[in-house]
Amino acid sequence: MTEVKFVYQSNSRSLFAPTTMTTSPTTQTLDAVLDGLMSRYSERVPDVHKVIDAMIATGIIQSAEEIENDHIAFRTMGVPNMGLASFGKIFAHYGYERRDEFNFIGKKLTAYWYSPPAPHYPRIFVSELRVHELSDKAQRIIHNYTDTVTSDPVDSLDLDDAEAVDRFLHQPLWQTPTLADYQTLLAESEYAAWVIYNRYYLNHFTISVHNLKPGYNTIDEFVAFLESNGLRLNSAGGTIKVSPDGGLRQASTVAQMIDAEFAGVAGSPADTFRIAGSYVEFAERRILPEFQHLPADQITRQHRREGFETGNADKIFESTFTTQTGK
Repeated sequence: MTEVKFVYQSNSRSLFAPTTMTTSPTTQTLDAVLDGLMSRYSERVPDVHKVIDAMIATGIIQSAEEIENDHIAFRTMGVPNMGLASFGKIFAHYGYERRDEFNFIGKKLTAYWYSPPAPHYPRIFVSELRVHELSDKAQRIIHNYTDTVTSDPVDSLDLDDAEAVDRFLHQPLWQTPTLADYQTLLAESEYAAWVIYNRYYLNHFTISVHNLKPGYNTIDEFVAFLESNGLRLNSAGGTIKVSPDGGLRQASTVAQMIDAEFAGVAGSPADTFRIAGSYVEFAERRILPEFQHLPADQITRQHRREGFETGNADKIFESTFTTQTGK
């Protein structure tokens, strides 16, 4: 299995390349935070290695350093002291800027994407469950856990301490839920159930396919490659999700299942249950019409379709839903 090291560098668009240039303290901290996030994520999601190993074996890339990370994504709860208002402070500190707002009516979610301080860093997509729109029972369950967070934890976090930020993004923010509470939420909002157990755990990272070698640099070609290597893909809304303008084309694996340990009740032993973890996404950002005349070697990120699309993201969310994991 290929060793994957997730470190960013300021002279490259790569996700995995080692740092070779002098950077500012803020950039070094951001590099370390992203490295911590991606390293733990890759350990937890075997499909990361499966995809990269297959790409190397097929000759699409020579090493993981050639992969560009289009974006990473997080899920949050819209409750006091947490959610978008809290989480956004972390990456704003490193120079990320909040962009478009998205409303997912059926899933009761609000989301924003954040543009990076430099083009070699990934975009960030953060969503929040509108808890107040759930049933009274679901709200009571969620607040039973999240109300123990009585102040915004980011306000007391040293954002210049990469190790502290890394620990925060991987530590429990409330008590481990019971299996009964998890299953009650699952029946009403699979997003709520995912967050109540996984907290801020990285939901997915995204391989930019448009910068790969010809024959694999469209989403259609890359999906065919993934399917030929036995990857299970999210079929919600079609395997390939396409924005109305045709400029953003996305696909994703089905979330990896993990053995989760839930809190016991009244002194009883802990329950273990298989739940959805994280997944891998793939994106093709097509060249904007006004730049179609440029030679391929002059195309950079600014020449391609930017941002996100509600319809695409709505179906990508379902990579963790039982309709996909139970196939």
